[in-house]
Amino acid sequence: MSYPRPITDHSRLSINTATTRVQWNLSQAIDGYARAGVGGISPWRDQIAEMGLAKAAKAIKEADLTVSGVCRGGMFPWSDAQGRVAMLDDNRQAIEEAATLNAQCLVLVVGGLPAGSKDLAGAHAMVEEAISVLLPEARAAGVPLAIEPLHPMYAADRACVNTMRHALDICERAGEGIGVAVDVYHVWWDTELQSQIKRAGKERLLAFHICDWLVPTRDLLTDRGMMGDGVIDIPLLRGWVEEAGFDGLNEVEIFSELDWWKRDPEEVVKICKERSLTVV
Repeated sequence: MSYPRPITDHSRLSINTATTRVQWNLSQAIDGYARAGVGGISPWRDQIAEMGLAKAAKAIKEADLTVSGVCRGGMFPWSDAQGRVAMLDDNRQAIEEAATLNAQCLVLVVGGLPAGSKDLAGAHAMVEEAISVLLPEARAAGVPLAIEPLHPMYAADRACVNTMRHALDICERAGEGIGVAVDVYHVWWDTELQSQIKRAGKERLLAFHICDWLVPTRDLLTDRGMMGDGVIDIPLLRGWVEEAGFDGLNEVEIFSELDWWKRDPEEVVKICKERSLTVV
């Protein structure tokens, strides 16, 4: 195994606001991350709406934080015509928000099966249809779209795209302006991961999300681990994305109802910084 060069500073560290969302609103997170000296932030849209888009954009710019991504667009499959219209309108709003924040990408969690459906192939087709409609608008706005493959346990309700191979197949059919967000929590188990990262290359590697997989995992959504506390070989995966050309920020994204959301957010950010140097 070959590992990448060690990280020596925090300029390439971004923190997804999910990591401190229970303790801090977006304004507090912007201030806290800037005080900590990290390089970036990845805000969630509900927090952007709560703060106000213009106010958030101004605060992030003044804090000199890079927006590594906006979370999230997607949730594409629809149950009826009205749902399709609402979904497209919501994603257009997400594109506008990402453009206003000068985000490096809009992360897409593509959605699962429509309510009452068992038609997985139909859901896949809806995902590609929605992307075909939205991608030209995203290109015009200068916003790269990043499909985030989620662990297969989420196929029914959150994301019916679960592997890098599937995500990249969609990207290749869609054309320019779309790539992938590699979240180690969701893809570390994939035996094709290294080859698919190489396939993606610099053009399609738009985001790299880090946390850890705990054993045991007590909740499949809200029990992610801090880097170094679980079984994922994060430096190895970082080496693969960097060898493939990725030079963006390493984005910490931790959902942790049982641990990290209960801690002082200053402590959480401090440990994120420490682990980014020692185990990432």
